[in-house]
Amino acid sequence: MLVHLSVHNYAIVEHLDLELDAGMSVISGETGAGKSIMLDALGLTLGDRADSGVVRPGADKADILASFDLHDIPEARAWLAERDLDNDGPCILRRVITAEGRSRGYINGSPCPQGDLKALGELLIDIHSQHEHQSLLKPDTHRRLLDEYAGSQELARQVQLAAQRWKQTRNELERIANIGDEQRARHQLLSYQLEELDNLALGEDELEQLEQEHKNLTNAESLLSACRLVIEQCSENDAGNVLSALTSSLNRLSAFQGQPGALSEATNLLASAQIQVEEAVGELNRFLDHFDADPERLQQMEERLDAIYTLARKHRIQPTELGAMQQQLFEELESLNADDQAAERLSDELAAFERHYQEKAAELSTLRNSAADQLARAVEQEMQNLGMPGGRFNIKLSANSSSEPHPNGLEQLEFLVSANPGQPLKALAKVASGGELSRISLAIQVITAQTSRVPTLVFDEVDVGIGGPTAEVVGQLLRRLGERGQVLTVTHLPQVAAQGHQHLFVHKVRDSDATRTAVSKLDSAQRVEEIARMLGGVDLTEESLAHARKMVSSAQA
Repeated sequence: MLVHLSVHNYAIVEHLDLELDAGMSVISGETGAGKSIMLDALGLTLGDRADSGVVRPGADKADILASFDLHDIPEARAWLAERDLDNDGPCILRRVITAEGRSRGYINGSPCPQGDLKALGELLIDIHSQHEHQSLLKPDTHRRLLDEYAGSQELARQVQLAAQRWKQTRNELERIANIGDEQRARHQLLSYQLEELDNLALGEDELEQLEQEHKNLTNAESLLSACRLVIEQCSENDAGNVLSALTSSLNRLSAFQGQPGALSEATNLLASAQIQVEEAVGELNRFLDHFDADPERLQQMEERLDAIYTLARKHRIQPTELGAMQQQLFEELESLNADDQAAERLSDELAAFERHYQEKAAELSTLRNSAADQLARAVEQEMQNLGMPGGRFNIKLSANSSSEPHPNGLEQLEFLVSANPGQPLKALAKVASGGELSRISLAIQVITAQTSRVPTLVFDEVDVGIGGPTAEVVGQLLRRLGERGQVLTVTHLPQVAAQGHQHLFVHKVRDSDATRTAVSKLDSAQRVEEIARMLGGVDLTEESLAHARKMVSSAQA
């Protein structure tokens, strides 16, 4: 429960420290004194949005701190432990808002995002405001309240998640199906193109080798003629050839003994030239002996090259790029095959998600149908206690018209009410007047709060539009809630205030240069005076004081 609230420089509050107890704590005060400021400040520690306007004029920041005893809130302790934010003492939520509009949140001293404050706050406090009856006109609120009463929020979340997964899977499956015709055409084209490339079976470096060999075969005749001419000039021409000339030259020079150094060197060079020419002639003869100028081989080669060049032109690429293109087409075809496999997998998943949805939605429907009758009877009883004798309340559950998994489950919910005897049940928005709607809203809030696992309940002027004996019933209802946990209620009704276990008085303190809000915890005598003021105005009389004492003593009896 909430054990301490500290507010600094928030709105017209300069400094406020409150120690809070279990039971029903009443908050009252003069109009405009700022009764709801405390709750607004508390809301900031619970993740409400804020702006720089909340900072007290002249201050650089507003600082609000709320301490909670988590002894009876295992869900909150588990939430903190999962995030390594737990400690041995109270849980402390803090919010700091600067005059520039920046906001910082802390949980047990560790910085945290606003969303974490909100998530944890939902486990700690449940706030009901005077404006909540407006949301009571919305079907979404009807469903939320029934699920809270039935304790089926987690199951409802699972149903919603199952429906979302089903829809996402169906959309993906439709996306694949919508491009199916185009994909099939592309698949067929890729298969044909890859078959052509596979049939071509172009080997690595094959093109380069083919082009070189083709060049050789194409120039075969001129090459052979050139080789024969060189051989003849070097060694076979009877009229004179290179080798015979070299031999004759060496013979002439060798006839001289004791040759000078230069002449000896020339002789050696001529001998080396003779050897090299003989080796060259040998290489040329070997080339001629092994050269195959097969015309059939040339034709085969030309046909092979033509096939390669034709396929390259067909794809508008260079022949050397055919291998890379083949790999690219193969990868694209594999991707299309993967889509086909994905479609089959998604179909299986879609069926599985729908089975899961139907199972969870059926469980949720069972809980809702069972809880709807109980909640309707309980609300109807409280309506009559709250000054609506003969009033009736019913929760209509009708099947969803959609055949698809719906995130809200298998049924639509609507609250029906008859405010006066003899009137038929109609939709809440079409029947209730403002005052009736306030009382119906209060009845629903009180009943659903009884099943809440949140130990601290806040009621912010939910008794607006209620008076007389009904106000006393409201006070009794809130006191009953306080006996099972902690209730904070802002009220202007003395009948409600008299029912509190504690009484907090909000008032303005005027200094010479500023006005600030202060909160005091009233003792027994002060409490009687405050309730007398609420009964009869500023001037207290013996009658109003006596009436106030009687109201307080009756409530505590």
